[in-house]
Amino acid sequence: MLDNEARRAHDGIGAGSLPHDGCTFAYRVHGAGVPVVLIQGVGLHGDGWAPQVDALSEAFACLSFDHRGMGASQPTAGAVTVERLAGDVVALMDAQGWDAAHLVGHSLGALVALEVAAVSARALSLALLCCVVRGRDATRLTWPIARLGIAATFGSARARRHAFLRLVLPPSALRGAELDELATALAPRFGHDLAEQPDVVDAQLAALRRYDARQRFGQLPEVPTLVMSAEYDPIAPPSFGRALAAAIPGARFVCIPDAAHGVTIHRAAEVNALLLGHLASA
Repeated sequence: MLDNEARRAHDGIGAGSLPHDGCTFAYRVHGAGVPVVLIQGVGLHGDGWAPQVDALSEAFACLSFDHRGMGASQPTAGAVTVERLAGDVVALMDAQGWDAAHLVGHSLGALVALEVAAVSARALSLALLCCVVRGRDATRLTWPIARLGIAATFGSARARRHAFLRLVLPPSALRGAELDELATALAPRFGHDLAEQPDVVDAQLAALRRYDARQRFGQLPEVPTLVMSAEYDPIAPPSFGRALAAAIPGARFVCIPDAAHGVTIHRAAEVNALLLGHLASA
């Protein structure tokens, strides 16, 4: 029988820390094989990718991590920008000795993945989930988002949790559900009580708002690219994903029906199947 430490080594599973640019990053590597880097969006820690890591690590070495100022990666250490977050990803790849990797990003993380690919030429492929061309589009103020944002900010703790669920899950996932139990079950995926938002979230949203991917399209390498949207995503609706895919030559666009911004969690099986197919073809 393998003890826990030996089993982790045998399975290619490890956790580590990396001092870089004023922050000590917490990261995890699961599995072995061709590298895959998973980059999450606003307000999540790296374990939000657990459903994808469970599926992908059977064939790939999967690196997940906490963004600077989020979870166990502390401190924020100054300004948060997409360009700086991309530098963090490159540093984490360097620490593993990876010259290149498949890059999978969600929301803000998708723009970080795009930035890494454009400035470092170290992407084997790109998977851009729930993404936009201009970050300000994802932070635009619409009445549904404003209504949920107010409830998620100023209501009771219970009301804030419920509002957050409505922001990231489709109506079908909430219909008939016990929302308090659902919020408790999802908290470990986000790394915090859904009634609270980490201090770094405002800085992450500002970084998202400032970034415009159009400045990088001419620098993107010709690598297989998957753009994935969710039908009922109020933050990055499918029209934004289609526009992004149209701007990247050869990109494949897929829209997952009856899904929302939290698609990687609530529709993990479909997302994992698409990612595995994408990575295999790449």
